[in-house]
Amino acid sequence: MDATGQQGVSMQRTRSRRLLQLGIALFLLGLLTGLAVPALANPRMALASHVEAVMNGMFLVVLGLVWPRLRLSPPLHGAAFWLAVYAGFANWLATLLAAAWRAGSPMMPLAAQGSTGSPAQELVLKALLLSLALAMIAACALVLFGLRGPAAQADDGQA
Repeated sequence: MDATGQQGVSMQRTRSRRLLQLGIALFLLGLLTGLAVPALANPRMALASHVEAVMNGMFLVVLGLVWPRLRLSPPLHGAAFWLAVYAGFANWLATLLAAAWRAGSPMMPLAAQGSTGSPAQELVLKALLLSLALAMIAACALVLFGLRGPAAQADDGQA
């Protein structure tokens, strides 16, 4: 393997480990958010924030475990990594802000329970929700594309 290939493998391992770390961190934020549910302005939205963080944390951990098996170019690896990380944390943040602001009705009517924030708050939420949805779709599409073809040799020697 040449130096460029070794750098790619090293970057893959680094990103795999970073996804595991960030996933556990997001999972922990979800647990802490769960403790804060009764204290927030909209407890139902706070519960949604708790669930989003726990689920997205698990998603990042799973992605970290799958990462070494992806067959993507270095730029696509980077894009998939940052899109997934952004989407996971933005989802937690958007729902947490909505819970604290008692906002979100236009974009999240069930959890917001009819509560609408100021126009600026709703604009922030809309920007976060739309961008994270696009980021998550793109990240998942890249990961699916990276899992194409015959099984690649994993770092642990398993196919």
